[in-house]
Amino acid sequence: MDTCGARRLLLFPLLTPKLPPAHRELRRWRRGRAWPGNALCAAEAGGGWGGIVEDDLSELLQILPRDLRDNLQNEPRKDQLLEVILDLGRRPEARFLGDSGGQYLRDSEISQKELEDAQKAVGEFGGDNRAGIEGTLHRISAIRSRKGMVVGLTCRVGRAVTGHVDMVHDLLNYKESILFLGRPGVGKTTVMREIARVLADEFQKRVVIVDTSNEIGGDGDVPHAAIGGARRMQVPEPSMQHRVMIEAVENHMPEVVIVDEIGTEAEAQACRSIAERGVMLIGTAHGERLANIIKNPTLSDLIGGVETVTLGDDEARARRSQKSILERKAPPTFPFLIEMRERHYWVTHRTERSVDMLLHGKKPLVEVRKRDNEFQVVIERWATYDGDGL
Repeated sequence: MDTCGARRLLLFPLLTPKLPPAHRELRRWRRGRAWPGNALCAAEAGGGWGGIVEDDLSELLQILPRDLRDNLQNEPRKDQLLEVILDLGRRPEARFLGDSGGQYLRDSEISQKELEDAQKAVGEFGGDNRAGIEGTLHRISAIRSRKGMVVGLTCRVGRAVTGHVDMVHDLLNYKESILFLGRPGVGKTTVMREIARVLADEFQKRVVIVDTSNEIGGDGDVPHAAIGGARRMQVPEPSMQHRVMIEAVENHMPEVVIVDEIGTEAEAQACRSIAERGVMLIGTAHGERLANIIKNPTLSDLIGGVETVTLGDDEARARRSQKSILERKAPPTFPFLIEMRERHYWVTHRTERSVDMLLHGKKPLVEVRKRDNEFQVVIERWATYDGDGL
């Protein structure tokens, strides 16, 4: 191997991903027998790539007015249904994966009684104005008036999808923490759910999910079967997520902690504390690109933090830079960072190297993970990063 090739291998030593062996329950599922009480789709919503999907869609439709329920039952694209919007005084709307707009479900407007009936059919709304349907992964989010009355509902379909984990199965072997970024709806929570199952059932790890809005493990006290043998800790209030994260490590000795939507400085500090104890973290954060996290003072600690350093005259001349430059403060909490650009197009960073190069005005080399026309995972190594610069 030439010197340059050896250097690249040391910088980013990744293996070709292997398809995980099927979990016992999933092997039965793939032979055509659905889990009791669960609806089964033939292909992944919006992708058509052949992944196994369990969506319990009939449970979500039960909370809707009868005419809307009948319309959606007969909708050819119901397997691609993303969410149903019920706003007081407006026509109900369905949104589908892959569509930029929505589709009105009827000409008449939503009444206050219809909203009240829908509220009665779901669980209690928490401090984040989210509720669920027990035993499912669906999420119901409320919009309230200034007086606290519910004037709108977003009924989002939750799906348990198998097959996504083969995009990162090789990275799980490194036992290092991974942070996922991506816009809402790109599938971050779905990936968290399957990674929890794979780490618990196939890697035989002690996995604890810190489930703030019950999105990963579903509503109710008994978590959804999609998380396998992983344990789930519910969070009473969103503001308490960082405390429950630390409690999970101190009380339950996990080898892996999974947390969705890291969004505050306290949560970022809790992540660092957990990582320093040798626990693997799998998390998601608000942002689409690595540059978004670098520029975000609240979350930049996840990638090591950024500080201004003043160089001496000789050092500045040697670097051909200004005397005041940005440098990474500490090792990143998450050694791997993945930008989920699309459901089947991911950009993988070695966080430490990518952050340093971006701070120095350079474009790091990354891995692009995607599916080809036959939906097999393809990894393009040493691709030049085309994310936003600093």
